[in-house]
Amino acid sequence: MIVPKTMNTFCPSCRKYAEHKVKVSTTKIKPGRTLAWGTRRHARKLAGVHGKVKGKAKVKKQGIRNKIMLECLSCKKKHEQVISGRMKKKAELAR
Repeated sequence: MIVPKTMNTFCPSCRKYAEHKVKVSTTKIKPGRTLAWGTRRHARKLAGVHGKVKGKAKVKKQGIRNKIMLECLSCKKKHEQVISGRMKKKAELAR
């Protein structure tokens, strides 16, 4: 999906339609928190403190959402916008 480098869209901070600079911010995997309780418990089990570790459940893969980061050229605030729901083709900027 090809996205223009600038687009005229609504800015929630200045509350009007203005020109925005576009940056593609679609990411697939975000790493988990290393100090989260479940991560530490899993690490303890892997170290051999308790019994067998339950494996990951097989789930149906779901497409991620195409997101773009919009920066307002008048007030310089940034906000994110989802385009086209679930992703079939990753968004890319027009040349």
